[in-house]
Parts: sequence; structure tokens; C-alpha cells
Amino acid sequence: MIKRLFLIALAVALVAALPVAAGEHSSKGDYAKQADIIDTAVAAGSFDTLVAAVKAAGLVDALKADGPFTVFAPTDEAFAKLPAGTVESLLLPENRDKLQSILTYHVVPSRVLAADVADGASAPTLLDGQSLEFTIADGKVLIGESEVIQTDIMTSNGVIHVVDSVLLPR
Repeated sequence: MIKRLFLIALAVALVAALPVAAGEHSSKGDYAKQADIIDTAVAAGSFDTLVAAVKAAGLVDALKADGPFTVFAPTDEAFAKLPAGTVESLLLPENRDKLQSILTYHVVPSRVLAADVADGASAPTLLDGQSLEFTIADGKVLIGESEVIQTDIMTSNGVIHVVDSVLLPR
């Protein structure tokens, strides 16, 4: 009798643990426990310029929406590579449309994981009529001249890939 009660208790414990274990690997459960794209970028501490630009462009609510989105996020160092005064100029209210165009060029309206990218592949961006073209060379993923330096940072509403340069629309 005690053995049977022990087995029942063990079975109940295992069944109770299933949703937690399944959630860690499911497409929805895992992401729901994580911060969204904006909060993840803020917490990382290496995207201060990107976050300031997203705020200035009025895109915070859009990138906090359900998604899923893929953001190719330039680091602060990537923004520092731009010619002197470029970032400051883009953050001015009169340049909001241009800033929005640049930022939406970094966003794909679906979840694209590193494993999904192939040489010569492309992904449409939120900037109408524009796509990102991927090249794989020497084991590196490139978008134009920009290298993807970190991949698959999972968020509740998508994924972030870190790029070493600001992507500029054609």
C-alpha cells in the first residue's frame, strides 16, 4: 500500500512538473517568461544609443507589441562608427521620418533564428519595399558590410541579433 501511494505521489509530481519543463522548450512558454525586445535591450546596457533612437522615433510601443519581431540591433559601438554628428542629427525631431526609416530597416516582422539564415537568403523588413540580404562568408553572417556578432537573444516578442554596424536602407 505504501509503495502504491509512493508511486502515485511520484506520478502526480511528474505530471505537475510537465508544464514547466514543456514551457522551457515550447515556442510560447519560454518567450512568455522573458522581457520584450525593448526591455531586453535596456537591460543589456550595450544598446543605449539604439534605445534612445527608438524613443526619439516613437517606436517603443511598436517594439513592445506582441510581434514576433526580429531586430538586428546595432551596439553603441556600431552607432559610434557613423560620421561625427550623425546620431545627434538623427535624434532631432525634424529628422524623425529618416530615423524611423533607418530603425524599421533593422526589424523583420517575424521571428528569424540564426539557424533559419542561409547564404543568399533575404528577409523583408518593416521598411516598405526593403529586404535584408544575408551572406555567409568564412563562417560569418553578413548583412551588407555589417557582421552579425551575436545571435538568438530570445525575448517575449521576438529575437535580437547583434550587428556591428548600423544598417542603412538602400
